[in-house]
Amino acid sequence: MKRVVIQYKLKPEHAERNIELLHAVYDELERTQPDGLGHAVLQLADGVTFIHIAEETEEAAGAIFRLESFQRFEAGIKERCEIPPAVQPASEVGSYRLFASSAPAEES
Repeated sequence: MKRVVIQYKLKPEHAERNIELLHAVYDELERTQPDGLGHAVLQLADGVTFIHIAEETEEAAGAIFRLESFQRFEAGIKERCEIPPAVQPASEVGSYRLFASSAPAEES
């Protein structure tokens, strides 16, 4: 399992557009549901700093880059950023119910 954390800071006038582009990515992920891929984005309180947390299996390597919506997101990222994306490999130490609000609802 490969995990990365990506952080960048946008120019303030591009924050809303960045969110629109990310919503399109998540809409496409929901439609296509690629196996072996996990992805989350956090927007920090300053409104312009974003953190992506991604993981993928070897079989899913690069799957997100093949999404049309992600290609549109990446197309202008350098122009939108005040501080460009920094990608850091990461490993999980532990987690507990992270992002429970986005987990599938339990069946009764």
